Amino acid sequence: MVGAHGRNAEELIDGVRDAGQNPMAAMVSANSLAAQSMNLQDEIGSIASGLQADIIALDGNPLEDIASVRRVAFVMKGGVVYKNVASHQIPRYAGVTP
Repeated sequence: MVGAHGRNAEELIDGVRDAGQNPMAAMVSANSLAAQSMNLQDEIGSIASGLQADIIALDGNPLEDIASVRRVAFVMKGGVVYKNVASHQIPRYAGVTP
């Protein structure tokens, strides 16, 4: 799924709720299939040894309630966990820019 920056969650919700896409298929499409479409599957798109992984934890189960993708509990980027703070308060670690 490709769309406007910052609208990924809403487009995922729309695909499931309005277009009838299977929730798991929508999440796979947004992650591993997106990486494959850019020929980056050896770098990103899956949680596997040797791959870069930016991970989010949700407050809820998106397979049961796709709108839970709006409720991000934390974000891990480059191995650093970021919590709900203003972007100017997020420290930069090991060259990782939030």
